[in-house]
Amino acid sequence: MKDFRSVADAVAEEIAAGRLGAGERLPPQREFARRHGIADSTATRVYRELARRGLTVGHVGRGTFVRAPGETAPPPALSEPADSRVDLELNHPVAPGQAALLAAGLGALVRPDRLESALLPVGPAGTATAREAAADLLMRGGWRPDPARVLFAGGGRQAISAAVAALTRPGARLGVEELTYPVLKAIAARLGVTLVPLAMDDDGLIPEAVEEAHRFEPLHAVYLQPTLHNPLSLTMSAGRLDAVADVLLTCGVHAIEDGVWAFLRDDQPPLAARAAERTVLVDSLSKRLAPGLSLGFAVAPAAVEGAVAASLRSGGWTPMRFPLEAMVRWQADGTVATLVSAKQREAAARQEIAHRHLADFRTRGAPPSYYRWWELPPPWRADTFVAAAAREGIAVTPAAAFTVGRHRAAHAVRLGLASPTPQTLSRALATLAAVARSDPDDFAQD
Repeated sequence: MKDFRSVADAVAEEIAAGRLGAGERLPPQREFARRHGIADSTATRVYRELARRGLTVGHVGRGTFVRAPGETAPPPALSEPADSRVDLELNHPVAPGQAALLAAGLGALVRPDRLESALLPVGPAGTATAREAAADLLMRGGWRPDPARVLFAGGGRQAISAAVAALTRPGARLGVEELTYPVLKAIAARLGVTLVPLAMDDDGLIPEAVEEAHRFEPLHAVYLQPTLHNPLSLTMSAGRLDAVADVLLTCGVHAIEDGVWAFLRDDQPPLAARAAERTVLVDSLSKRLAPGLSLGFAVAPAAVEGAVAASLRSGGWTPMRFPLEAMVRWQADGTVATLVSAKQREAAARQEIAHRHLADFRTRGAPPSYYRWWELPPPWRADTFVAAAAREGIAVTPAAAFTVGRHRAAHAVRLGLASPTPQTLSRALATLAAVARSDPDDFAQD
């Protein structure tokens, strides 16, 4: 078996003799391996050794070239510090001027007389004033929840956890869209709940899939994201929502409707407006206002309100009073509405950036959403693309993170568009597009 150093020595001699001239492109690593009768992994080590010796230089999307005398290494694909990472995994939308707007609403709250009451404990039912403000905040498409049905949690994830715990039990079957929120998978595992993947189409969850799964073995509940589904950005049509509501009522199954991203598209009533007695709507402040503001909502029908409230208390998922009081003020003074409008515009602008760089690829996104689903071109696989992106200092999420059950994950990744600045996002997407156009062998690991 050839040692990679001896092969690198042979290439170095060709460069020194002028048989490989400055600027000449080396073949892709897989082709190089075939020519020299070595393994692909050995070819990768050869290319790394040549680069270490300063004999070659790699350009993302173009390949590996013989370096000209005096040529310096290319700058990183992103103009970021070497130890930085561009995060396209997590989505933390921040609107311009957000901190100043939020600070203005807190002025009165931090006065000693106000602060004293804001620091008192509070239960899942909050206060009457907070329930009215939350009902206004959650209103969309002409629907406004009954304030008496509003419960509060420490955050959106806690609201989801409480709803799942209230509607299921260990060993229960929870129906979910075949691509679902990764945190829900972790919640179900912790609670001992079995997730049942339900088929989707371009209009979202297929109602007949719920019926079929329930007929095979009863479902205890269904978790779904009807508006701006994560990761596909799908929004169910009114007709599809009606059909899903009919199935829930016919089968007697409760739904957990995740509306965390629905503020970006507030023109359509939720599933909870169609099947109020069968739907627990969960939502939170963090996406609407700021990532560090942890306050969740659960609008629960009367039949299960007590069970959801009990889950919030027993799970330690009850809210703190300070963000509750802050939410009341921000809703009353128009801060919430201002930030929602700003983030809707910002999401559309970021989708335009993504479209500009990824127009040649199969991607899915919606103008008001902060993420984009990318079906990778052959021969890329999701795992190798995630690794290649990481080598360029960019973090993306593979399809497997969202896939439920034993189905093979698609060769796709989800791009979160919210966290970087627009300039950094543009550079990152340009780099990822170049990676996708290149040969995966150029990024092979040992």
